[in-house]
Amino acid sequence: MRKVVYTRTGPAGDVLTLTEAPVPVAGPGEVRVRVAWSGVNPSDTKSRAGTRSSALPFPQVSPHSDGAGVVDAVGEGVSAERIGQRVWLWNAAWGRPDGTAADYVVLPSAQAVRLPDGVPLEAGACLGIPALTACHAVTGYGGVAGQRVLVAGGAGAVGHYAVQMARLAGASQVIASVSSPEKAALALAAGAHAVVDYRREDLVARVLALTGGEGVQRIIEVDLAANATHDFAMLATGGIAVVYGSGQPEARVPFVPGILKNLQLAFFIVYHLAPDDRQRCERQLSQWLGAGALSHNIALRLPLERIADAHAAVETGQVAGNVVLSVSGEA
Repeated sequence: MRKVVYTRTGPAGDVLTLTEAPVPVAGPGEVRVRVAWSGVNPSDTKSRAGTRSSALPFPQVSPHSDGAGVVDAVGEGVSAERIGQRVWLWNAAWGRPDGTAADYVVLPSAQAVRLPDGVPLEAGACLGIPALTACHAVTGYGGVAGQRVLVAGGAGAVGHYAVQMARLAGASQVIASVSSPEKAALALAAGAHAVVDYRREDLVARVLALTGGEGVQRIIEVDLAANATHDFAMLATGGIAVVYGSGQPEARVPFVPGILKNLQLAFFIVYHLAPDDRQRCERQLSQWLGAGALSHNIALRLPLERIADAHAAVETGQVAGNVVLSVSGEA
């Protein structure tokens, strides 16, 4: 089978290699999935580039935690009824050497979630990190029903889902921050009541104006280091910033506004979701997907052979939305 690997960190074009490898065998409690589409996320490119560490956790790594395909074999203890099931995958390459950038991947049965009928497999490759992150940010910590919500980066891979999910979960007002008119159009199409282009408008002033001076009750934050001061100014008393990303490893937080307004910060990383939280989000995603309630902003589709180009597109922010690679190309 074909399998993309790297044995050292560095630029995508230098270290990613398409190789031939034996087809893996499913062990106890595992399923083997014939991968149709592999999702490319910023965390995949950072691991390959050595942004966090130049030391590899395994002698050889096949990248990408997200993907979708069809179960074609099961290991001991897994029902044979799973064979032929269309599934989406999570954490395939988290703490494991083998991700979805291959014709086949073997992983624990629970990490292959049934994809509702009618949902394209390419959309399934966007669920593991972007959609699960958005779902927990929206539905966790008490949820957003009746709340005013600001989604930072409302046209991005996570933000586009978060805008839709906030509407579906009953938010009274959903505002998205964006950086261009094109991204504003994407966020509005996803269901945002209003958008603020922070490169052309005063973000804080505009959000306060949109909320009658009260501020929002929840911010779904992609970059705390860049936005903490603005976030604390835009949050209503008792509000919460749910943080899933930061452009820098440390962020300065304005203590006085935070304590005077009784604000909260909640941090999470989707790889480490508690089992109950993950299962809740899986159930919710299945419901929304089955009802056809979610749209999927796939900005770039490339064949597996062009994985280096896909990584470059994600790293440079060339596209607004999800990037997926066609492996078997099944619909």
